[in-house]
Amino acid sequence: MLLGLMDLFKACFGQRSDRYVHNVSDSRGQQEGLLWYKDTGQHAFGEFSMAVVQANNLLEDQSQVESGALSSHESGPFGTFVGVYDGHGGPETSRYINDHFLQHLKRFASEQQLMSAEVIKKAFQATEDGFFSLVAKQWLVNPQIAAVGSCCLVGVLCNGTLYVANAGDSRAVMGRVMKATGEVLALQLSEEHNASIESVRQELRALHPDDPQIVVRKHNVWRVKGIIQVSRSIGDIYLKKSEFNREPLYARFRLREPFSKPLLSSEPAVTVMKLQPEDRFIIFASDGLWEHFTNQEAVDMVLKNPASGSAKRLVKAALQEAAKKREMRYSDLKKIDRGVRRHFHDDITVIVLFLDSNLVSRATSAVSCPTASVKGAGVNLRPNSLAPFSADS
Repeated sequence: MLLGLMDLFKACFGQRSDRYVHNVSDSRGQQEGLLWYKDTGQHAFGEFSMAVVQANNLLEDQSQVESGALSSHESGPFGTFVGVYDGHGGPETSRYINDHFLQHLKRFASEQQLMSAEVIKKAFQATEDGFFSLVAKQWLVNPQIAAVGSCCLVGVLCNGTLYVANAGDSRAVMGRVMKATGEVLALQLSEEHNASIESVRQELRALHPDDPQIVVRKHNVWRVKGIIQVSRSIGDIYLKKSEFNREPLYARFRLREPFSKPLLSSEPAVTVMKLQPEDRFIIFASDGLWEHFTNQEAVDMVLKNPASGSAKRLVKAALQEAAKKREMRYSDLKKIDRGVRRHFHDDITVIVLFLDSNLVSRATSAVSCPTASVKGAGVNLRPNSLAPFSADS
């Protein structure tokens, strides 16, 4: 029956993804079908590994690793920046974040001449404001852009300090050695904002006491206003400003009653911690990974294998789990083209940042800090096109 379903998908949706099965290699990464990966690279404090698999017709996940100057000042700060941007409703917001967030971060770090949680929060707000301006300009010719948004997970490492900021349901998990036992345990660094979490529903109800429908259980899934699972994001302007929740926006996005204050927030939850010699690596990933593995399972997979290719290994393991849940072979899953592939799994982005304690404890400068600039990639399609709508991130 499953093979028959796959044949139907092929007939209805055209070419299979093996049309793209070729190995393209350059200094930035390799493409293998719908999987893009960079097995290893150098950042300010060690190695990194990066991988992205595309499921949507247009890749909605965007990601980047940047190492070097984190401001425009010669005196720094210097370090490593990681971003995972899990888009929904289309690729526009995640692409916008990928192009603008780091610029804002560097601007605010230059103004304050240091890195801080406040600098990162300002970068979130500036990115949100910039995307809102874009939506306002395009509203009359492209109103559906108001219904596009993205989760935003960033990590900044500099001067021995780690900052993790998150809006949405992507996740950062550290592998840390326990001194007493020598075990490497998983430590979740990010706070998630998904209506499936009871504390998030309580927060939404407290913020909107006069709205009994602020969270609704629909098709056995909790959603904000019965539409979207995440409670914080960049974009999703149709749920933040009521003047964009009207015609000509598609009816499925429009609410029956106008709202006086934003239903979603772009405010990130920020974690700040001093790095320790026992901190071995950090996994930054979109929720497409975490729906298949626990934090500890992901940490164990990284720990038990070579550092090179860690991200690709995690992505492939997630794909194997997705295939198993649909009672199909992994080799058959790989033959399903983008767009149709979304019925089987989400876009998945994984970045594994390894930490060399000798480099972490050393003061970084323009001379000592290696420069890296890598962005995750997908199958090239025409720009400025909306993907098929999916309210879930």
